[in-house]
Amino acid sequence: MAGQYQAPRGTFDVLPEESARRARIYVAAADLLARAGYERIETPVFEDTELFERSVGESTDIVRKEMFTFEDHGGRSITLRPEATAGICRAYVEHGMHKLAQPVKLWAWGPFFRYEAPQAGRFRQFHQIDAEAVGTDSPLVDAEQVILLDDLLRGLGIEGIRLRLSSLGTADSRAAYREELKAYLRANESEISGDVRERIDANPMRAFDADDESTRAVMAEAPRMIDRLSDEDASHFAEVRGHLDRAGVEYELDGTLVRGLDYYTRTVFEFESDRLGAQAALGGGGRYDGLVAELGGPEAPACGWAAGIERILLALPDAEREPVVSVFIAAPDEQRDRALALAVELRRAGIGADLDLATRSIKGQMKQADRVGAATTVIVDADGSARLRDMSSGEQRPVELDRVAEELA
Repeated sequence: MAGQYQAPRGTFDVLPEESARRARIYVAAADLLARAGYERIETPVFEDTELFERSVGESTDIVRKEMFTFEDHGGRSITLRPEATAGICRAYVEHGMHKLAQPVKLWAWGPFFRYEAPQAGRFRQFHQIDAEAVGTDSPLVDAEQVILLDDLLRGLGIEGIRLRLSSLGTADSRAAYREELKAYLRANESEISGDVRERIDANPMRAFDADDESTRAVMAEAPRMIDRLSDEDASHFAEVRGHLDRAGVEYELDGTLVRGLDYYTRTVFEFESDRLGAQAALGGGGRYDGLVAELGGPEAPACGWAAGIERILLALPDAEREPVVSVFIAAPDEQRDRALALAVELRRAGIGADLDLATRSIKGQMKQADRVGAATTVIVDADGSARLRDMSSGEQRPVELDRVAEELA
């Protein structure tokens, strides 16, 4: 006899109660982003591996350690998407979106995959909501992106939110800083982790994200890019902060914030919640002005963010489960056909309705009405007469079956 099967490590089933909570986030995000002019896009769950190597960066942990990569039957290297931005930028280039009015404002929702140690709110298959504005370098876009994510998280009722904000400058303005940081790391090479030492030349700024305590102590005294911005980068960042100040968005400047992907330029930001403990991140993003051109497209500066659904769910305040239906129809066997016809009529009228599908007694059907959280039960008697029962007060009154939908509306 076969043993009991379980979901693969790092994955999970979304059960009905959890699905309802996810739907709440989806509806809130879809409404908020639509009001801001963002349109939904869907990209494939897997892409050519080179897309992520070129965009995310070969020196990042994602590419080096976390991607699910395999060879298809045609010998091509395929990767389950670890993040959304690269695929959206690939679609922008492939479908000639640069010919549209700029910026092109897009959002997406779906599963992503990274091979990492599963823990609370972090899985190997996880879900994100993503927003991108491609085609402008205006500081207004940076501010709009931050404000949208701030509005989404606060609108969901999440408490203890902290926003970290910084600027990484442009690739050109970072060049001198990278040399300064590499020299600092080499001077402290004996005190930093082997992983950081290996990446001193390829990506020295990733040292700010190190978990190793000794490395973190070294990085506490390291020079910061935010203190070495060019005049143009500093002006851009000042405009972003000014827009956020006027919108009433609170933030902390944090020069250690570098995010985990190589494509970021200028503004970067991350939202955290006190409810999540040490692994506090809810989501974040930033500007990536060179990515579209890196993928073979035109120069198209852009800014975007992603938020983890599982992380948001952990931070959401506890809430009672919403009832699945508002009306339950209880009927004896000889009236089941009329019960089904009434349920169909109510559903077509926009009223959530259910009926017994398991041949329960009337008493059992009333218990089922309680279980599903119905506010009202229509009780059909054997002679075809009917009653409306208020499930909270227990009060009943007669009603004609052909007037039930009208009464309930």
